[in-house]
Amino acid sequence: MASELSPGFLVASPSLLDPNFARSVVLLVDHRSEGSLGFVVNRPAEIPFSSVVEELGLPRPDAGPPSIPVMVGGPVSPHTGWLVMGDGDTMEEPGTIRVNEGIHISASREKLEDLARNASARRHLLVLGYAGWGAGQLDEEIKQGAWIPVDLDETVIFDTPFDGRWQAALQCAGLDPRMVVGAPSAPNSGGPGAN
Repeated sequence: MASELSPGFLVASPSLLDPNFARSVVLLVDHRSEGSLGFVVNRPAEIPFSSVVEELGLPRPDAGPPSIPVMVGGPVSPHTGWLVMGDGDTMEEPGTIRVNEGIHISASREKLEDLARNASARRHLLVLGYAGWGAGQLDEEIKQGAWIPVDLDETVIFDTPFDGRWQAALQCAGLDPRMVVGAPSAPNSGGPGAN
C-alpha cells in the first residue's frame, strides 16, 4: 500500500473537521509502515516570503526576494521550513529529496538562501511545519473515510490558486467536488436532502 499512496495527494473528505486539515490537500511525500510525512499545500500562512527572508537575515537581491507562496504545511514543528520545488534545476543537488521527476523538497538553509537571492524564482513553495502520521495511523484514517488518496498533479501545487486546490485535486481523481458526500451544496442545488 505504501508505494500506491506516495508520492500523491491526500484530499480531506468533507467529513474531516479537524481545523488543521479541513478541506486540505496534502502532498504525501513518504508513506511506509513506520509512518508517513506530507505537507499541506493549500493553506496560505499569514507571513509573506519577504518577511521570512528578513527574519532569518538572508541575503536578497536589490529587486527584493521572489514572491514565493508560504504555506502552513501542517501542525508538526511549525517553526521549521521546507521548500517544495517544481523547477528542473534541483534534480540531483545535495540537500534535496526527490518526490517525483518534477518535484523535490529540501530543508536546507543553503537552498533557502539561494532562493532568496533569485528574484525571478517560480514554481516554489515554502511550507512551515508538516503533517505526520505514526505507524498505521494514516491507513486507518483512510479506511475511516477521512482522506481521499489522489494521484499527484504538479499543476495543482504550482498553477492552481490556493482556494481552488481542493476542488482541483478531487477532479484529478475524476470526482466532482459537488458530488462528494458531505460537500457544501452548490448554489441553487436545493440544499441538503434534495433529490
